[in-house]
Amino acid sequence: MRNRRATVVALMIGSLLLAGCAAGGGSPSPTGSATPTGSGTPAAASACVSDPDAVIARTANLPSTPMPEAAASAIDAAAQQGLKDAAAPGVIVGVQSPDGLFLRAYGVADPATGEAMTTDMHHRVGSISKTFTGTLLLQLIDEGEAGLDDPVSDYLDGVPNGDQVTLRMLLNMTSGLSSYTKDEAWQKSLFDDPLRVWSPDELEAIGLALPPAFAPGTDFDYSNTNTVLIGKVIEKVTGESYDDVIRERIIEPLGLSNTVWPGTTADFPLPHAQGFTLQGNDATPDSPTNATEWNPSWGWTAGELISTAGDLLTYARHQATGSGLLSPEVQRERLSGFSDYSGYGLALTCAGGWIGHTGELPGFNTIMFYDTTTDTTLIALTNSDIPSGDCPVGATLTDNPASDQACSSPALRVATAISTALGHTYDRPGAPR
Repeated sequence: MRNRRATVVALMIGSLLLAGCAAGGGSPSPTGSATPTGSGTPAAASACVSDPDAVIARTANLPSTPMPEAAASAIDAAAQQGLKDAAAPGVIVGVQSPDGLFLRAYGVADPATGEAMTTDMHHRVGSISKTFTGTLLLQLIDEGEAGLDDPVSDYLDGVPNGDQVTLRMLLNMTSGLSSYTKDEAWQKSLFDDPLRVWSPDELEAIGLALPPAFAPGTDFDYSNTNTVLIGKVIEKVTGESYDDVIRERIIEPLGLSNTVWPGTTADFPLPHAQGFTLQGNDATPDSPTNATEWNPSWGWTAGELISTAGDLLTYARHQATGSGLLSPEVQRERLSGFSDYSGYGLALTCAGGWIGHTGELPGFNTIMFYDTTTDTTLIALTNSDIPSGDCPVGATLTDNPASDQACSSPALRVATAISTALGHTYDRPGAPR
């Protein structure tokens, strides 16, 4: 089983959280780091969002009335085809725009019992957590409690190149700090005991013990270590636990009543689906592992949040417009700070005007995109992180749907199909990787 694990880990290292690479597009799980480093220079900010001020001005709530029948039928057909081509038992789809709301579930939550997916199911959303963590840090910057270009050494000791690594670099993944999830001994420990509780101090120590990937600010490399350090900075500046900060500053103000920070536990509110993966010591392409009860503490501020499609529809538009979260000045900087090379910015990604993030933990895959050109939010939640299509050998199910298509994670496959039905196909960030 060790070779099986190595194969899947290698795939997930190659699948970029940006949802942009053909190998998958979910946040790397559990390796969470993922892109190869790039050209050797950090690309200038792109104009991926063509009119940030127009986005920021969208403060009125979108209608929650049903989508017109023609639009709903197009989304429904795309969702059904996307699920058919995905290696997932089920999916929850949410789309909200000035035309109204579409929220439906497809497939099964538990293949063993035949329980159907429902739209109210909770979901492990993985690296969607990074957008919450990034927003919290930007709030502190907004309030003058920290500065984007402050060196991390002003807040934390022991960070390699800490006098050169800035908070901005932690947010946009240009610090050069290696992800703890690249450490092979850590991977073995995780898969040998997926119920183990990991502390933030352990994750930090593992990541900082690895050699930096490059000098600060000279390249891009997606690293969970960056977001763990941001979590520690947030706790240092506020004097509160991360659990309290996220609840007080985002969850409660936005009314995200089904969004939960599990902390050190594997507690998973009901209802939820059973999640399946090819990661771990025992999974095979014929028999995926049920990872529903695996402890998510290894992701901490980089990946352990739980939410629902309804809550993410609310949150995604707020994080895109800044409404109720950030001042127009700080939000304008966030919407203007995406790299031409990676598509990554201040804890958000952008491709062709679609901004947001993807998320993945073993067994669960999430897409949270917002189309800045049409004021449309798109959510897709699958109870599998298994890719389908033309993927590396051993990385897909034996019964591989869409084997003649490009390799893709399940939620991304569904979301891409829906984006096409909406008239604005999501595509990867433009730079080669």
